[in-house]
Amino acid sequence: MPARAVFAIPGDINTLTGGYGYDRRVLALLGECGARTDHQRLPDSYPFPDEEDVAETLSALSAAPADAVLLIDGLAYCALPAAAIPSIKQKIIALVHHPLGLEAGLTPAQSAALIAGERAALAHAARIIVTSVPTRDTLVADFGVAAARITIAEPGTDPAARAVGGGGVPLSILSVGSIVPRKAFSVLVEALSGLADKPWRLRIAGSADRSTATAAALRAQIAAAGLQERIVLIGELGPRELEGAYASADLFVLPSLYEGYGMVLAEALAHGLPIICTTGGAAGRTVPDGAGIKVPPGDAAALQGALARVLGDAPLRARLADGAWTAAQKLPRWRDTAAIVADVILGVAGEKI
Repeated sequence: MPARAVFAIPGDINTLTGGYGYDRRVLALLGECGARTDHQRLPDSYPFPDEEDVAETLSALSAAPADAVLLIDGLAYCALPAAAIPSIKQKIIALVHHPLGLEAGLTPAQSAALIAGERAALAHAARIIVTSVPTRDTLVADFGVAAARITIAEPGTDPAARAVGGGGVPLSILSVGSIVPRKAFSVLVEALSGLADKPWRLRIAGSADRSTATAAALRAQIAAAGLQERIVLIGELGPRELEGAYASADLFVLPSLYEGYGMVLAEALAHGLPIICTTGGAAGRTVPDGAGIKVPPGDAAALQGALARVLGDAPLRARLADGAWTAAQKLPRWRDTAAIVADVILGVAGEKI
């Protein structure tokens, strides 16, 4: 009989972010990989739940079948009060996309509280799944998690047609991500403000609703720089529209301060796009050296220099595009990711912990 599991995820699983995309794709494939898995929706308020939502979460998790393994998304699990976790009698696997306390835009007090809580919560999990080597290394070095308890299940990437580009001048730059502090689109606008004499246009695809203050500040920055006609916030795109955005881009740029993996970087690789990104978190590892130019996170001058170099050098863009296309052929597929997660579930289900 297949192992039985419950995948507990806060909020709407159809939310268009990398973390939710990972959860959706893995959940859909776990049964094929031998781990019969049900979806449990948790309250929307994580990672800042109130007492009522914590109580609802603990009740929902405790109500799962006694023999089920609980796979809990870290957005919820790592924000639960550690003292309450032992009340859950089922075996727990924590899925950590990236540490909550490392999210940009938090106050120092919020960051410290999240890191302390996450460290304590992770001590109670039977196993931990992460999406990259750097995230594993961070949990080992800074959260006191033994490496032997961690399994890496990198996100899958769907095969894609190679991008054809924007068709000439100006060059079409694409960036993808929700407009939140961690994505640091303000750094990208600052960098491009110094390159107004170059022929480019930028489209940023991502929700502007998750941090309305950040989105408003970004629009004001674009207007102050006089770049309203060249930088467009095109909003959150569905799969077909996003595919079209990749296909018509000449260059992909991701200025994030931190990435647990960077699924949009892998998508850019899959489309054979030259890339400029930062070294924040796992981003520098997700993009091989021959596929992109990497700069320190938050460094607008370095980003501007990289943009000037790539925008002004067609042979360099071609070499990076070829490197991206080659690297894409080695990316894992979603069936590979789900198989790794299923193996962890099967292993925990068979252990006496």
